[in-house]
Amino acid sequence: MNLAFIIGIIGAFGLVIYGILDSGDLMAFYDFPSIVITIGGTFMAVIASFPFKDLAKIPKHFPIILGLGKHRWDPIYYINTMTELSTEARRKGLLALEDRVAEFEDPFLRDSVMLIVDAMEPDKVRDQLDNELSNIEARHAVAWNIYDKGAALGPGFGMIGTLIGLINMLKDLNFEEEGGAQQLTANMAVALITTFYGSLLANCLFIPMVNKIEIAQEREMLFKELIVEGIISIKEGENPRFIHEKLMNFLEANELRQEEEQRQKMRFGFRRNKE
Repeated sequence: MNLAFIIGIIGAFGLVIYGILDSGDLMAFYDFPSIVITIGGTFMAVIASFPFKDLAKIPKHFPIILGLGKHRWDPIYYINTMTELSTEARRKGLLALEDRVAEFEDPFLRDSVMLIVDAMEPDKVRDQLDNELSNIEARHAVAWNIYDKGAALGPGFGMIGTLIGLINMLKDLNFEEEGGAQQLTANMAVALITTFYGSLLANCLFIPMVNKIEIAQEREMLFKELIVEGIISIKEGENPRFIHEKLMNFLEANELRQEEEQRQKMRFGFRRNKE
């Protein structure tokens, strides 16, 4: 689970609430019409901006944002899988890999392996996989664009709510009546609440969600590119050790350290079993 996102969101809202309570009353920042205009208007405008087929995928975004699907993108798993497939292909031939396809949960990995099993030329395999990556990246762009649109619309609807409040306030303004100036300041405070709601919605919710989805999707694309490079290398009959080292170059320094620790554990376990 992505604890950083949860801690950050709770912390952001918590600090805002603390700032309010430290210098005022929390209920002074509650105004139901402002909530309807800002939050309701933002979500309705987002719905109007995208087809229902894209909006229906929103529930699938939350596991990505919360990091619940992180285990699917284990770099060590993909590198070891490519190395195993290359070893098996050199020993038994590419057709033997067809028996391994059913083991893979990742549909992109399954389809990629089947391309080389079907004896396609390496250039055609790469072109087809690159085209698939482009299509996946385009679909991903729609996902984060939904939340990016929300981040842009939130402050906008906050300003709309503020303008509505100011217009109503000025229309009913009358300094000649008793308490007119006091009523002016009270109405001004209510009018500004919508701007507060819009900024809070954008900066404490939508923008962090956009960033998390972009990071997760960039990481997913990295692993898919790793798969493409591994598949092409297997098709060209490269040495499994060379393929392993080449794919390791896709990883960051901390992931390389994890790989080395895993190797050491495997060697230690092998020695213990041998003893």
